Amino acid sequence: MKNIKDYNLDELKQELISVGEKPYRAEQIFKWLYEEKVKTFEEMTNLSLELRKKLEENYTMCNYNILKKQESKDGTIKYLFDVLDGNAIETVLMSYHHGYSICVSSQIGCKMGCKFCASTGINFIRNLSSGEIVEQILAVEQDTGNKISNVVFMGIGEPLDNYDNVVNSIHIINHPKGLNIGARHISISTSGLVPKIYKLAEENIQCTLSISLHATTNEKRSEMMPVNNTYKIEELLQACKDYIAKTNRRISFEYALAKDNNDNLDDAKRLVNLLKGMLCHVNLIPINKIENGIYSKATNENIIKFRDYLNEHGIVATIRRELGSDIDAACGQLRRKNLK
Repeated sequence: MKNIKDYNLDELKQELISVGEKPYRAEQIFKWLYEEKVKTFEEMTNLSLELRKKLEENYTMCNYNILKKQESKDGTIKYLFDVLDGNAIETVLMSYHHGYSICVSSQIGCKMGCKFCASTGINFIRNLSSGEIVEQILAVEQDTGNKISNVVFMGIGEPLDNYDNVVNSIHIINHPKGLNIGARHISISTSGLVPKIYKLAEENIQCTLSISLHATTNEKRSEMMPVNNTYKIEELLQACKDYIAKTNRRISFEYALAKDNNDNLDDAKRLVNLLKGMLCHVNLIPINKIENGIYSKATNENIIKFRDYLNEHGIVATIRRELGSDIDAACGQLRRKNLK
C-alpha cells in the first residue's frame, strides 16, 4: 500500500482528487498527521466514515516501532527504528539550549564508503521514502512529547544520493500545514555529490548546506572519502562557490579532526587558502573512534590550535559539542547496531 506520509500537500490534493475526493480533505489529513500526530485513520474524526475506510484500505501510515532506545548521560537519545520491512535505521535526538534537534537517516545503508564513518560497515539496501524520513521526526515527537525545532540530514546514508525523496521530505517538514519547521532550521549534509549541489541550488530552499570536507589535499581526502576520486576538492569547492552565488546562503564545512592525519597547522593553513573569501563556517568535529576504524581523535590541544588559527585568519570556526558518544550516537557512529 502507499504511504500517506510520502505526499506533500499539493501531491495529496491531487491524489484525493484522483479517487473522487475534494482537495480540501488533504489539508484536514495533514492537520491530523502533523499537528495532532494521530496514528490511525480512525482518529481523523472530521472525515466521513466512508473516506476513513477508503484511506484504511489503500494507504498505510507507516508508524515506526522502536526496537531499541538508548539515553546518553548528556541527554541525547538514540533510537533504532523498525521501518516495517525487516530493516532498521537509527535516529538521534539532541537537546540544546535553543531546543531539540534531530539527526535523521536518509538511506538504509550507504554507498559512500567514508573511512571514518560506521555506516560504511552497512551494505546499502535502499533509499528511504519521503514519508519514512518524516516519520522519524513524528515517532520521536510522539515518544518524547517534545517539539523538534531543528532537523539535520546527517544520519545513515548520503542525503543527496536520495535527492528527490529528501527534497520532498523537506517540503513536508517545512510546510506551515506540515511539521512547520523553518527551512533555516534544516541542514542537509553531503559528502560532495557535485551535480546534486548544483541541482539543490535551483530548488530555492532556504536550508543550510553542510559539506563534509575533512581534508585539504586530494590525496588525503581520497584516502578518507572515496567520493573524492570522482569529484576532486577543486570541483567541489567551485560548486560550493556557485551555490553561494546562486542562493546567497552560507555553507557549513564539516571537518573531522583525526590524530596525526589532518589536524596540524599545515592543514589549517591550506584550509584557510581553500576557503578564503567564501561565505562559510567551519564546523570542527573531534573524530569519533569506530569499530575497526583507522582514525583516532585529535588531541584537544591540536583541535583548539586548529580552530584558533582559522579564526585568526578570517575563517569562522567552531568546535562541535560532542553528544551521545557513550551510546555510539555521535557523528560518524550510526550503524544499526544489533542488526545484520
